[in-house]
Amino acid sequence: MVEDEPGQDHRLPPDARLDRLDERLEEAQRKEALRTGTAPKADANEQLGQRVLATLIGGLLGGTLIGWALDRLLGTWPMLFITLMVLGTASGFWSIIKMSNANAKKDP
Repeated sequence: MVEDEPGQDHRLPPDARLDRLDERLEEAQRKEALRTGTAPKADANEQLGQRVLATLIGGLLGGTLIGWALDRLLGTWPMLFITLMVLGTASGFWSIIKMSNANAKKDP
């Protein structure tokens, strides 16, 4: 009998019970996909966002670290540190602009 099945809330109307069943099924499928490592890959927008963030952080950190190392080596603190930090940040932004222009050309 349908009424005797476990996990059913008889106070809900039939449509709400089906909706709840769908939600539970989707949650179980999501957990199984995570457990087995078959979770869906990131979409193109998420990948682009991660590339933009990595490019910006890489430019900033790369310029900063190279500037710090050269300042320590040459004894010109903080001249090269600040200069290369600004240049690294600017190059990160420039790379992001080029990425966005390339993606704009691809989109119809």
